[in-house]
Amino acid sequence: MKKKITTVIATLTAVSLLTACGSSAVGTAASGAENAGSTANTEAGSENAGSTAGETNGELKKITFCLDWTPNTNHTGIYAAKALGYYEEAGLDVSIVQPPEDGSTQMCAAGQAQFAVQAQDTMAAALDLDEPLGITAVAAVLQHNTSCIMSRKEDNITSPKALEGKTYSTWESPVELAMLDYVMKEDGGDFSKVKQIPNDITDEPAGLAAHQTDALWVFYGWGGINADIEEVPVNTWMFSDISPELDYYTPVIIANDAFLQADPDAARAFMSATAKGYEYAAKNPKDAADILIAGDDTQSLTGSKDLVYASQDYISDQYIADADSWGIIDPERWNGFYGWLYENKLTAHDLRGKGYTNDYLKNTDGAAE
Repeated sequence: MKKKITTVIATLTAVSLLTACGSSAVGTAASGAENAGSTANTEAGSENAGSTAGETNGELKKITFCLDWTPNTNHTGIYAAKALGYYEEAGLDVSIVQPPEDGSTQMCAAGQAQFAVQAQDTMAAALDLDEPLGITAVAAVLQHNTSCIMSRKEDNITSPKALEGKTYSTWESPVELAMLDYVMKEDGGDFSKVKQIPNDITDEPAGLAAHQTDALWVFYGWGGINADIEEVPVNTWMFSDISPELDYYTPVIIANDAFLQADPDAARAFMSATAKGYEYAAKNPKDAADILIAGDDTQSLTGSKDLVYASQDYISDQYIADADSWGIIDPERWNGFYGWLYENKLTAHDLRGKGYTNDYLKNTDGAAE
């Protein structure tokens, strides 16, 4: 999870830098991203994305799907759809690839991948430009934000206010710190009373047990579950439980805009097969975990099977949760978080109503609101 978190925070820092530097910085960032993604909406970018999607292997259309970091249980539905033949049945030959150094967003925006995994928070930097990168969120992998603050149980940090006087390991992202400041104020606390140290911990439960820190930010489906596996007693509290506007979508599946325009039928076929993969994983966590482990060509999961099984057991219930079906993005929740970013001057543009659609999901009946 370290790679994912580092990427998230780096991108969120870029959002804040854009805001701090004003419109000239936004323009510079957009200009610098021309080759990486803004050309996805130009004629040349459309041809690139369309031709890539149209390449065939026999009668199958080739699709490249870029992960956001090494394989984990957020990705199980993709691996299930591939292993169980759902993509092939949909007429697709899907390749699952690791992200480049500049991340899955850039790869997708450039048309080098038709789909990728990202998160609503990290997407903000790509959308917060005078010329936004050509990406759109087309499905929510999880229905609710499982980000939480984890601490040693003995320290009784059961709410944001209880962080006062404690040590917190931070990535020093303005958005991260703004969220903590916000939830502490909501709970009657004072974030200035929290001691901050750099977060260089790769095994969160072990770091807490060794008193390297008092509290840190984890994704419960991995870091929180790992505390149980490592038998480290912890307390956790969710950002989404404190403030509904922080119940944003993480992760999401994004798509290249030019590809969506050039081949909407292939996009819908991919999303239909992907939905079947996540529906399978929701109903069959143990078998789905086995599929994920077998499909992980990085071999990063082979030594963590107990964690994968436990994580999958938890996260399978989060794929659909209280939604009518897998993948649905609720406009009110989407806009609530982007409204919060804008109102707190963490984006230069008001991103409400931007960057997502439900059009490519089955059992939906219209464009994003």
